[in-house]
Amino acid sequence: MYVTLLGTPSRQKEGRKASSHSLPARRGYTVFVSKSGSQPEFPIVLTPRAIERVKALRAREGRPTAFLRVGVRGGGCSGLSYVARLDEERTTLDLSQEFDGLEVVVDSKSARFLAGTTLDYTGELIGSGFRFDNPNAERGCGCGTSFTPRAS
Repeated sequence: MYVTLLGTPSRQKEGRKASSHSLPARRGYTVFVSKSGSQPEFPIVLTPRAIERVKALRAREGRPTAFLRVGVRGGGCSGLSYVARLDEERTTLDLSQEFDGLEVVVDSKSARFLAGTTLDYTGELIGSGFRFDNPNAERGCGCGTSFTPRAS
């Protein structure tokens, strides 16, 4: 599945509905911890190629303090759509982890749908983009940006 890294909501085209992640900024965030309480876990892992691509996009936009926000929202052909964008505002529902100098934030509601997911970037001539490998996806749609979650 391939997705496009979106700009911040302020850079979205007029008339486009803002995502559910456009909540007002609040202080503080949560660190995701395993059920055992011993080993910190985070719902998503980024490959080195994905990390480098996001850092390049952040530099190109001139936003050195921006982090990568990853999540899901209702909609798309299969029920849930992936969301990936640079952001600078936090919510109290945020989980956070750093990958090689890049902070990645996932809201706690999306975490259960993304648990075990790997985000990769393919720089191929045709079909380049970010790719989610999500073990919680029962199926994806032809457009590659949405999925149906496995029944719990």
